[in-house]
Amino acid sequence: MRPIPILLAAAVAACSAAAAKANESVYTERNLDACKTLSQQDEGPSVTLQCDGYKDFAVYFKEGDLRQSQAYGPVSKAYIDEAFESFGPFNHSNARIEWRLDADKRPVATILRWFVSDPETTSDTETRYGQVLVVATVATPDDPTSCVVGYVDALENEDANTLARKIADEEAPGFTCGTSEPQWHGQRGKLAGEPMRYLPEKAE
Repeated sequence: MRPIPILLAAAVAACSAAAAKANESVYTERNLDACKTLSQQDEGPSVTLQCDGYKDFAVYFKEGDLRQSQAYGPVSKAYIDEAFESFGPFNHSNARIEWRLDADKRPVATILRWFVSDPETTSDTETRYGQVLVVATVATPDDPTSCVVGYVDALENEDANTLARKIADEEAPGFTCGTSEPQWHGQRGKLAGEPMRYLPEKAE
């Protein structure tokens, strides 16, 4: 009759080990006024900024034509200069960034809330905004690319944050920028907007 307690103890130990290795979240606040300007053009206008992120992992913020893009970690010059992932409608992103850390406390993905304007509203009315959680990879020295992994409509899914973390933990580690395609997850409403993206052919 002793094997049952032994098996139970083993199961509990296994669950405890899995829980200990589960990813966790940390948060940072992006402060555009404190960022370093890498490039700026009056025509457009457009700007590229390098901002503080999580520890040594920088945030690269880009804005042009009232649309924003963001990348994370030690991304290559090609990605800093050329990559741009956003939405077709005018949009802006939240300042609070959620970083998903693995068991070794290394960031494997980020989650950022995007506010996407409804193009059907006019200047005579208050603009309506969709809200989309955008999951992105974090660059590393071995893979200097950062790109969008997936989208979650935050207005249409009650468990939007949980779903975004699941995408970050399960899909971001094996995602290849320029080859893998980001997908929508869960329900998608009419205010979510249509993504737009450009990634350079070479990561260098």
